[in-house]
Formats: sequence, C-alpha cells, structure tokens
Amino acid sequence: MSTNTDAVPVAVAPAKRPPINKYAFACALLASMNSVLLGYDISVMSGAQLFMKEDLKISDTQIEILAGVISIYSLFGSLAAGLTSDWLGRRYTMVLAAAIFFTGALIMGLAPNYAFLMAGRFVAGIGVGYALMIAPVYTAEVAPTSSRGFLTTFPEVFNNFGILLGYVSNFAFARLPVHQSWRAMFLVGAVPPVFLGFAVLAMPESPRWLVMRGRIEDARHVLRRTSDSPEEAEERLLDIKRVVGIPADATDADDVVAIVRANEAARGQGVWRELLINPSRPVRRMLVAGLGLMFIQQATGVDCVVMYSPRVFQTAGIKSKTNSLGASMAVGACKTFFIPIATLLLDRIGRRPLLLASGGGMTIFLFTLATSLLMLDRRPESESKALGAVSIAAMLSFVASFASGLGPVAWVYCSEIYPLRLRAQAAALGTGLNRLMGGATTMSFLSLTNSITIAGAFYLYACIAAAGWVFMYFFLPETMGRSLEDTGKLFGKETDDDSDGGAVVRHERKKSTELTSASPQ
Repeated sequence: MSTNTDAVPVAVAPAKRPPINKYAFACALLASMNSVLLGYDISVMSGAQLFMKEDLKISDTQIEILAGVISIYSLFGSLAAGLTSDWLGRRYTMVLAAAIFFTGALIMGLAPNYAFLMAGRFVAGIGVGYALMIAPVYTAEVAPTSSRGFLTTFPEVFNNFGILLGYVSNFAFARLPVHQSWRAMFLVGAVPPVFLGFAVLAMPESPRWLVMRGRIEDARHVLRRTSDSPEEAEERLLDIKRVVGIPADATDADDVVAIVRANEAARGQGVWRELLINPSRPVRRMLVAGLGLMFIQQATGVDCVVMYSPRVFQTAGIKSKTNSLGASMAVGACKTFFIPIATLLLDRIGRRPLLLASGGGMTIFLFTLATSLLMLDRRPESESKALGAVSIAAMLSFVASFASGLGPVAWVYCSEIYPLRLRAQAAALGTGLNRLMGGATTMSFLSLTNSITIAGAFYLYACIAAAGWVFMYFFLPETMGRSLEDTGKLFGKETDDDSDGGAVVRHERKKSTELTSASPQ
C-alpha cells in the first residue's frame, strides 16, 4: 500500500534573523557620536541661560533668541553638509562636523559678551546641521537591510544621551560662581570632539559614495564587511550600481569613472530642479512624506520642553533653581531610556506602528499637560501639589512618547525613502526644515507663553500633534524589510528613471549596451 507523502504538510521553521553585523554596528556607533555633541549643545543652554542672564544682564528676549537661533543657524550647516558629503565623502564630513563643534564650544565658553555668544552659537549651529544630516545618512548606507532600522536609530539615541549629559553638566556646575558656571558648561563640550575627530578616521567610507566615485572594488570590500553574507554584499553592490547608472559587469578597469562623472554632471545640474521645481510624482510623494514628518517632529514643541524644562518645572511648583535643574535631568533620562523601545522594535514591528503609537501618546499627554497647567492657575494653592505632580508626569510622559517613536523613527524613515541620486540633498532639505521649525518653536516659546499662557502654548502643540497623527496615518507607507534601492517603489514605480538624472542613466546604459554588442566575440 503506497502513501502519498506529497499530501502531508511539512512544518517549516521561521527564518532566523541574522545576528547583528559587528563591523556595521561599530561603524554606526562611531558615526553617531557626533550626535552626542549635538544633544549637549542644545540642552546645556537650558541651565546655562539662568546664569548667563544674571551674569551678562541680558533680557528674556535675548535669551529666547540665543536659545533658539542655533536651530536657524543649523540650516546653513545642513544644506552645506549635503554638498560636502558628496564632495569630500561621508567620513570626512563627520570629521569636519567635530572640528566645528570644538570651535563653537570654545567661543561660547570664552565669550566676554552677548555678541560673542551669538557668534559661538552660529558656529555650533553649523555643527548641529552637519551632525543632523550626515550621521543618519552614513549609518543607513553602511547598515545591512536586516538591521538598518536598529542601527539608524543610533544618532537619535546618542543625541538623547547628549541631552542628558547637558542636563547633568547644568546641575554639576550650578554651584560654581555665576560668572564661571555657565562658561564651564560650554567648555566641557569642547573635549569630546577632539577624540571623535580621530576616531572617525578609523571608519570606512560609505559604499554608496565609493560607487558614485567609481571605486567599485573599495565599495565591494566595505559591503562584504558590513553585510550579513557575501551574497547580500554582491546584491547590494548591484543595486547601488543600478541606481548610479553603472553597468552590472563594470569594474575599476572599465570606464566607470567616466560614466559616474557624466551622471554626476547631470545630477549636479538637476538635483535641486528635480527636488523642488520639477519633481516627478514619486519624488513629490517622497518629499511630502519626508518633509511632513520633519515638520511634525519639531512643531509639537519637544525642543521647547528640552530648552525650557527648568521654567516649566518652576511653573509646576519646583521653585528652587537647583531643584528645577535637578528635575530637568529627568527629561534627559526619559529621552535616553525610552529610545531603546524604538531601537529594538523598528525591525520587528515596523516604522508605522511606532510612529502612530508615539503620535497618539504625545497628543494625549500634551492635552493633559496643558489642562493641568491651566487648572494650576485657577485652583486654590491647596490643590497645587497634586496638579503640579500631574503636570510633571504628563511632561515626562510626552517626552517618553516622543523618544520611543517619533524622535528616532523620523530620522530613520527620512534616511530610507529617497533614491541615491537625491538622498544627500533631500536629507539636507529635511534637516533644514526640521531645524527651522525647532528654531521657530524655541525662539517663540517665551513670547507665546506671555501672550496665550504656558497652558495655551501646550494646547497649540497638542493640536499640531493630533493633526500630525492623521498625516502619518494617510501618507507614510511601511519601509521595513526593503533595501534602500527598493524603498522608492513604495512611492511609485521606476523612480530612478523619472527624472533628468534617470535620463542620463538610461543614456549610459544604452551606450554601454551598444559598445558591448559592437565588440568582437
């Protein structure tokens, strides 16, 4: 009696996730160290402003401008970083960012007056723009697909760690004489860039940048060390070649450099036109998604909470300057300790669920914070302790919701969605908008609270967060599990051939085919 073994279902074990590539992990770790300096420069101002105001006899309006203008200055840095990263490479752009941070910290720490402080904030702002743009792009380009989401959260993880260090520095130096305390807070920030600048030199260059320069074998070497398998390395290399417009069988001995230069000539002339003046439908959808997400991330007021947390705590009932600085460390701790949630779940449940859960939580807690602060002004003093506790809990919960979703995931998402030919400039554009909104919110926060009260300001941010949740639900497709070269298909097919840059690619492919067919067999 025969049996039909084909009819018996065979249990198949689920595919096992490959372990984290240690070399890619180390590259992402070093690249993200610039973000520590970024976070430190932003948060250290929250405590330093209290002592600068007393020492230099400056007004609230001057403090507001000084605190927020670093985000406006970072616009120049982020736009310049897009050009620098394509010219010098991703690695040397990070070295340049570290040098800029070092210079800015020295100028601010030694500033004799308000004008020098503004000059120092300008230099530091350029560094902020560089770090915000280059770290996520480099990490996304080095990381294998299986762990790209995890590794690309590193810049935001270290940014939050830098914010925590800024709060710790505020508290640690608060007991020094007034004229020394705020200077010490800034000067400490000049130490890490020295070590970071040398450490970055040990990193490899981005394989995508190497291919764009025609250095195919160098790119292959880096990809073999940063991929989960040799097969994946070759697949990633072919994908990059396809996007850049290099024939699949081209090597360093072929006319690779000529092809890349031809493509770059057209790309240099047409990238901004393709992005802003005549974008194709897929590129337009990418810009709506990427720029919209960057707008939402900052328009919800998270930088105001970071920059002015001592004042919010004082409004909630913590009147002592030292105690409010100590309490501010809880904000940095929340941002630092909740971000691993996103780091661990990005490549497991996806980008969309984290963004939507984070946006919903931020909306709820902003409304709660605004309502408790409003009631704090209207209820008797006997109820102030309970309402103050609710305000503090709501503010920390808002920060935790941001750190576990929208904070890190926005940078990951925007580093994934653009095609290679547009990635550096589009990322710089998104970073610029992000910093513009960060500057707008921090430079207007004190004036806004004077006009519509601090509760009214947080009600405004809550409404923006609610609108942002709707936007994320309808406009952001899931990118988990897709290669960088394949992600663009979510926004429309054949994004590589929808532009002038794609025309060059098609032309070069056609010319390469003609040469191949004309050659003797």
